[in-house]
Amino acid sequence: MEVHGGLLRGIRHELAVPTAQAKGAILLAGVAADGWTTVVEPARTRDHTERALLRLGAPVRQEEGEGTVSVSRFQHDGFEAHVPGDVSSAAFLVGAATLTGGELSIRGVGLNPTRTHFLSVLDRMGVAVEPRVTGEELGEPMGELFVARVAGLRGTEVTAPELPLVIDEVPVLAALAAHADGETRFAGGAELRAKESDRLAGVAEMVRDLGGRARVEGEDLVVEGGGLAGGRTSARRDHRLAMAAAVAALRARAACEIDGMQWTEVSFPGFLPALRALGARVGAA
Repeated sequence: MEVHGGLLRGIRHELAVPTAQAKGAILLAGVAADGWTTVVEPARTRDHTERALLRLGAPVRQEEGEGTVSVSRFQHDGFEAHVPGDVSSAAFLVGAATLTGGELSIRGVGLNPTRTHFLSVLDRMGVAVEPRVTGEELGEPMGELFVARVAGLRGTEVTAPELPLVIDEVPVLAALAAHADGETRFAGGAELRAKESDRLAGVAEMVRDLGGRARVEGEDLVVEGGGLAGGRTSARRDHRLAMAAAVAALRARAACEIDGMQWTEVSFPGFLPALRALGARVGAA
């Protein structure tokens, strides 16, 4: 974004890595700038900002073939909307139900299709989750997720082009992969190093700490499967690693201790009470 005499002027910006947060920030700045502001994505990412701006009437241009999203100056009127439940947080409850062999319905969840690709990965792993759209809020479909009982888990590969669409769910998918039959590979995970912690290394260490087998190969995370023997690990001040470790521990062959579970409050206040309400035996040290 260029600034001239205190005014913003639109630019064309190419993202070095696919990140919805950076894209959204640039687009929101673009609605206060003169001219068009264009973001070029190396791979498709989540589109909450575009959906909200379009529903509010903003001039938004999207070229799927070129991977570009553009906006120009716009001021919306006042509006009222409800924020659906975070589907990335719901993914941890899906994982808990999967590993404990239960059925589960999760209501009031946002079902934006750029946020639910993890369901396709779960399907390849043998997990049947049915999304049921019941309404819409500010361009965002919402509804419920129904998790069926799972007979067994199998390893899969998450390719580099699809990884940006499951970037926040990698920790919980890896927790399930630790209990799968066969190896699971998450390819092209460089962006995982730039999250609240280095999740590329952190997830692998968490699996190993809890008695499983995992490694990092370049920018790939590889989880070998076969189950967890139990052990002690740290959340590494990362809310998603804390929740992933708790989910993985539900099916470990021995007790697991996780330091730093308070970090779950960052994105899922009440995560541990929710697990207890669903029947998990979770204690506090």
